[in-house]
Amino acid sequence: MNYLNQFAFQFYPYIAVAVLLIGSWARYDKAMYSWRTGSTQLLSDRGMRFGSNCFHIGIIAILGGHFVGLLTPHALYEPFITSSQKQLLAMVVGGFFGALCFVGITILLVRRLTNARVRAIGSFGDTLVLVLLFAQLCLGLYSIKISAGHLDGGVMVMLAEWAQHIVTFRAGAADYVEGVHWVYKAHIFLGLTLVLIAPFTRLVHVWSVPISYLWRPYQVVRRRQATLRYGPRE
Repeated sequence: MNYLNQFAFQFYPYIAVAVLLIGSWARYDKAMYSWRTGSTQLLSDRGMRFGSNCFHIGIIAILGGHFVGLLTPHALYEPFITSSQKQLLAMVVGGFFGALCFVGITILLVRRLTNARVRAIGSFGDTLVLVLLFAQLCLGLYSIKISAGHLDGGVMVMLAEWAQHIVTFRAGAADYVEGVHWVYKAHIFLGLTLVLIAPFTRLVHVWSVPISYLWRPYQVVRRRQATLRYGPRE
């Protein structure tokens, strides 16, 4: 069992990230025109806008919270907030955005499974991604309930130590999660699996963050081009 724990939480993270980087590069190089989400909004707009907005707002907030919460060294926030207070804050904020994300992904998943037109044009990979994201979100929400049983912040500190050991390429990372509740382990493992399959699914579009949408015109039909100048005819 210890060997399985070592593989899952010491070596698997590096395998997943390596596949993400190499696979994304290869897909962009070999199949650039497949680098898209494959929107089905034109086929059926019912529930799409509301569900997509709820999902994306929720998932972006959750990912940002995970990034800050797990990778911020304990010594940096200790003078301002205790581990217990940080855990309570994470539970409240994560619960709110998790619920928002849950509403959104439920709408999108039901739409994908029950709308014949959307289902016909979609692929197995599209459905698989939604199912895995739904399962991952359920694990995350369930972990809030488990966390309510130990509000001292100790488990949260151990999970942060695991993440910080991984990103700094230190040995012994798996030891920090060996004794934690199974839901945390499943949440981490499924999250790494989503990273692993991202280059081969619609998740690859996370690299294409549409920052330019913040300042582009409302509608762009074509780019403006300089007026062609012709010399005098001979």
